[in-house]
Amino acid sequence: MTETTRRSGRMVLLLTATLLLAACGTGPSTAPVEDRRAPVARPVLDPNTAAVKQPPGFENAGKPGYYTVKPGETLIRIGLETGQNWKDIAAWNNLEQPNQISVGQVLRVLPPTATLAAAASAPDSNGVVTRPVGSGSIASTQVQPGQTSAPAARPAEPVATSAAASAANESGLSWIWPVPGPVLAGFDEVKNKGLDLGGTAGEPVLAAADGRVVYVGAGLRGYGNLIILKHNNVYLTAYAHNKTLLVKEDQAVRKGQKIAEMGNSDADRVKLHFEVRRQGKPVDPTKYLPPR
Repeated sequence: MTETTRRSGRMVLLLTATLLLAACGTGPSTAPVEDRRAPVARPVLDPNTAAVKQPPGFENAGKPGYYTVKPGETLIRIGLETGQNWKDIAAWNNLEQPNQISVGQVLRVLPPTATLAAAASAPDSNGVVTRPVGSGSIASTQVQPGQTSAPAARPAEPVATSAAASAANESGLSWIWPVPGPVLAGFDEVKNKGLDLGGTAGEPVLAAADGRVVYVGAGLRGYGNLIILKHNNVYLTAYAHNKTLLVKEDQAVRKGQKIAEMGNSDADRVKLHFEVRRQGKPVDPTKYLPPR
């Protein structure tokens, strides 16, 4: 073998070794590492013991003088349902934003000073207590020195039936019809919580009894332009679907005073929807109004 042949053989061997080393360098340098550490235990929350955020005032739910907010309700609606001024409810509950109430929230619907009296009375299904008829009446007469009792309340308008006379006398108020038009729809506790009375657009709407305005506006769905009067601690009246509202909140009004003009706001025709509410519960207005 010549020197040239031997030299060529050595170069081939050297090149082959170099290629093998390069091939080994391209693969994984180490074998996969298996993690044999024990798994870390993670705490599991028990839904039965997890803290639940309660609505404001939940501790008073069901107590006399408190009301639990239902879906879709506003403070105005709650005032109508409990026979209170919505502004008073806002004040009693320190509500900085009266429009921001939540479902399940429990609100005080009697003044704080009435708590003890409320606890001694039987509440209804929503915790709203029944109060003595006529107490706190705007038009009531005070007992004078030397008298043992207050004079009898003013008689109601002339009545022909004992039922109407009894209801009117019980209220301690003197009532009139708010408009002279015909009854288009009578009272029904479920379908119609008052009377629908006919008339013409712009016709005067009169206060049915002495009272104070607790709401003026269109913030209650289904009522259109609405006025609510509070007559005493027991009775409210509502006047809905008006064209024009002529009074302001907190204004005192007298029986027969023009408070609005008839219209068809949020209604299918010109009419007055008139409600009488006793402690927030709708009652048949014909039991209080004089017969025609």
